[in-house]
This record gives sequence, C-alpha cells and structure tokens, in this order.
Amino acid sequence: MENDMRSIGEMARDSGLSVSALRFYDRAGVLVPAWVDPVSGYRWYGAEQVTEARLLARLRRAGMPLADIRLALAAWSGADADLVRGLFRAHLHRLEQDLSDARGEFSALRAQLDHREHPMTSIATTTPFRLSVPAPELAAALDSVRFAVATDPDLPMLGGILFDVEGDALRLVATDRYRMAVARARTSGYDGPRTQVVVDSPLADAMRALLTGDDDARFELDGDCVTLLSADRQAAGPSLASEFPDYRRLVELPAGRRAGVEVAAFRRTLRTGPVRTGETHGPDGRACELSVLRVTDANTVLVCDDGDDDPANVAVNRSYLLDALDAGGRDELVLELGAPTAPLAIRRVDDDSSFSVLMPVRLEN
Repeated sequence: MENDMRSIGEMARDSGLSVSALRFYDRAGVLVPAWVDPVSGYRWYGAEQVTEARLLARLRRAGMPLADIRLALAAWSGADADLVRGLFRAHLHRLEQDLSDARGEFSALRAQLDHREHPMTSIATTTPFRLSVPAPELAAALDSVRFAVATDPDLPMLGGILFDVEGDALRLVATDRYRMAVARARTSGYDGPRTQVVVDSPLADAMRALLTGDDDARFELDGDCVTLLSADRQAAGPSLASEFPDYRRLVELPAGRRAGVEVAAFRRTLRTGPVRTGETHGPDGRACELSVLRVTDANTVLVCDDGDDDPANVAVNRSYLLDALDAGGRDELVLELGAPTAPLAIRRVDDDSSFSVLMPVRLEN
C-alpha cells in the first residue's frame, strides 16, 4: 500500500504545506490521510489528495476560514463547482468589506495623528554633529541589530538602522515590525541635545566592514551626509529621510518570567524540537514554522510538544528566534516571556540595555 501513497514528508514537499500544518489539518478533520499505520502512526496520503492539499494551501494563503475550507474541499472532491464558486465569491466579498473597513479605520487614525500634540515618530535630525565611539563596541552593536532591518520596499523608513545619540551613549535600533533589536555603545566628544539619524542598511554594512581595529572610530553627520571614519578609511553616504518609529514606546514591555538559556544547547533544541504552523505568514509571504515556548516552574525554557496547549505558551517564529540568539553575541542569554500576546524579549545577562524583541504569532486553531 505504501508504494502507491505519499508519506507526510513527500506530501509536504508536493503540496507546499509544512509537515506540522498537515498534522494540524488532520487533527482538524480538514485533510485526513488516506491511511494511518496502526503500528507506527505514520500518515499516508493518496495521490488524489495532492490536488486537495494544494487547494487548501492556496485558500489558507487567501485567509479563508477553516470551516469554509472544509466545505470547499468536500465540494471540490464531489465536483460541486457551483458551491465552490459560491464559497470563493463569499470570501472575496468578506475580504473586500474588510479592506474597506480597514481603510476607514486608517483614515481616522491618520486624522488623529495629524492632530496629536506629540507625534509617534522620532524625526531624524539634520543638525551637524560628530562623536567618537570605540570601534569594537560599534561593531558589536551593528552585529546585534542588523538581523532586524526590514527588507519591505513599502516600508523604506524601516530599511535602515537608527543611530540615537543621547548623553554619552549611542543606541542602535532596527525593526521590521515582527522583531526589534536595540544595542548600545559608549561615545565621547559630543555634549549636544539628543540627536537621531537613520543609516540605510548598505551604508551600515559598509561601516561595519571598516570596524576591524581597537581604536575609536569617528561618526559624523553634516546635512544629510553620514560618515564613519576608522583608521585611514571611511564610509559615507546620504541618511534616510524617512521617519523612524519611536522605539522607546515600542519596548515598554510588561514584566514577564525570565529564564536563562545556554545558547548552543538551546539552538540545538530549537532546530531538532517540535514546530507548529501559524495563522499568519512572514513578511516574505511564506508560512513560518513556530516554536512554542514556556518558562517552567524550575525557571527553564521549555520547547513545547505538539498538543501542549498550556495557556502560558508563547509562539514565535523559529527562524527569527534563531537569528536573535546569534545576534545576542553571548554564550548565555536570558529569555523573558510574558502573556501569549506579549512580545518575547531576548536579553544579555551582563548588559540589559542591549536586547531584541520578537512579536508572538497566533497558532492555528
């Protein structure tokens, strides 16, 4: 029998659905395997189910509710084209209505923003300034935040790194809405007011390439030109004219439970441990694999098995979490988990001012 069927891995490859998604749709009764081995529990799918799985993947990407998908698949397999078309029309109408409602809400929000006395954005400065910063500290700060820079062309204001100078500290900030990273470096030679400038990612990468020594580097802004000088080399270019979100408001997180992790071991656990699928997709439009976490009573971080539905669980994009662990730059880090709807914070043990934040992801239900 197995020779005429596809394993769950083969079905995932042929349909575009992840293995964890196929398991979920089996439990939900949406796409049930043709046969389950009673001894091993392995799922096997018939060749005719590939078409249904591909249809299911498309409908989920279009945001159709599971109840309607279940009915659409039944009608599809029963060749009831009228019912399928009717379900498509009804869902498209809902999407159009939702879009109309969203436009109305955003129009109202824009009007409120126009009248706010204190805007939600931090405006980049054009006031000339220069300062010195230890090259190793600036290099480490750039490494800590680079992974969180956005690549969405519709959000140019997030396509760079914010350099926020206040007092004797330089804070670097990057975010793509799904994650945020903040790092700090010491400065000298500047005693002016708080100053901000956004450096686009190619220029930031060029700056990072210069930071190979132990001496101080010099960071300058003149008009819209940003320059970094290190030893006898420099990288310069225009700053981003777009406004950057007020990150200080975005990182005001409710207190959560903290637990330390040994990074190498925790990475292995994440890579080999259970994953689930999310209701939403990542910024690249593809379904993301999720790790579901919980801080135990023993103050350890547990990667939860499939079927563990503890209300304290927090689901995050596994790839983003692995990136954040790499960017943490330490052998040990601290994870702070709050409510399932609160962001997950990844902090350094020895430097609470440098951290990253991951937005939680809704699980399929």
